[in-house]
This record gives sequence, structure tokens and C-alpha cells, in this order.
Amino acid sequence: MKIEKPGVVRKENVFKYNGEPIKMTLGTVVLTCLCVFLIVMATFTQISFTHFFIPADFMNYLNNGSNFADIKQHFFKYYKYIPQIPVILFIAGLMGRLYGIIAVMIYIVIGLFVYPVFALGGGPKYILDYNFGYILAYIPAVYFTASILKNNFSFKNILKAAFVAVLIIHLIGILYTLFIGVITKTSDTFLVGWIFAQSGAKILYDFIFSVIFMICANWVKKCLWIIMC
Repeated sequence: MKIEKPGVVRKENVFKYNGEPIKMTLGTVVLTCLCVFLIVMATFTQISFTHFFIPADFMNYLNNGSNFADIKQHFFKYYKYIPQIPVILFIAGLMGRLYGIIAVMIYIVIGLFVYPVFALGGGPKYILDYNFGYILAYIPAVYFTASILKNNFSFKNILKAAFVAVLIIHLIGILYTLFIGVITKTSDTFLVGWIFAQSGAKILYDFIFSVIFMICANWVKKCLWIIMC
């Protein structure tokens, strides 16, 4: 008969069902610093993949006797994806509200005042960049994600957290882009193109990868919890 350690079982149950808050320890500080490094790495990482999709004019290619090469070119999309938003939500699920927000704020402070760790550079002038709103939106996204996942990492909650967080990030990002566009008197054509590039099909990719990354965060958190018991 297998005898389990009472302390481990108790803590596992608390973590799994009651959402015991993460305490301030040396391990927590180290993990928070690693999360900041993870955000920086995600900023400059590209995931390249090809997937099937249906273009709006797909009937033209099917009715005109197009060859396989033409069909492949128009029905398979090559995409380069930067997984920063899924990494942010991974950190939210792993570290919770407090330390997740701290990690994001450290990343922002470094980018504005220490080193250009943002995708398009850094420095105080980056506040007027069209992309900065998406970065600021990471803070409320972490808060709501961690709140939703605090007591239950069920698949339903993960889907809910991904939907809410991705919506918040892109909504704030779009509004901030429009605000900067107004004060800098940028052309409407440029703004529409920028918003479409940042919040077009990318929203779907952000949602799918965020769900995957939060599932991973659940397992990583369980493993770390057992190790630290």
C-alpha cells in the first residue's frame, strides 16, 4: 500500500481546488525574473507554419480547372507568428495576478528606460508608438486571466480566459493606435493597415496558441508546486 506524504496531499488539494496564493520566496523572485526573460525571448521569436484556409474567391480556382500548384498557393497560407500574447497568458496562469503583473511591469520599465526589448525598439519615445497600447494591455489581460484561472484550470475556464484576455489586448491596442493616430495626424489608410496587421487574422492565432500555452501553464504549475512542497 502506497503511503503519501500528508503535507504534499494537503498542498496539492489546496492548489487544485482553493487557489492558495503564491507566497513571496526566493523561488518566486527567481521565477518572476525568468518570466521577464521569457517575455523578451517571445518578443523576438517567430513561429513559422503553413495551414489550410479558404479564400473569399475560392470558387474561381475550383471552376477554372486550376492545377495543384495554384490551388496550394491560394488555399494554404504561410504565416509567421510572434507568440508574445500566449506567453503573457502562460505567465498569468503560472504566477497569478500579483507576480504576473510585476513581470509585465518590469518588462515595460526595461523597455522604456533600460534597454530596447520591445519589438520595434524602446525608450521613452516608444510611448507614442502605435504598438505600445498592445503592451500596456498586457496588465489588465494578466489580471483577468489570473482571476479566471485562480481556482480552476478547467478547459472551460481556459477558453474563457483566452477569449477575455485576447479581446482586452486587441481592443485596448486598437483604441491606443487610433489615439496616437489622431494626435500625430496619421492618415486613415495607414491606421487601417496597421490595425489589420496587428489585429486581423492574428486574433485567431492568439486565441488558439493562448489556450495551448495556458494548458501548459497548468502542468508546469503543478510540477513546480510538487517540487516546492
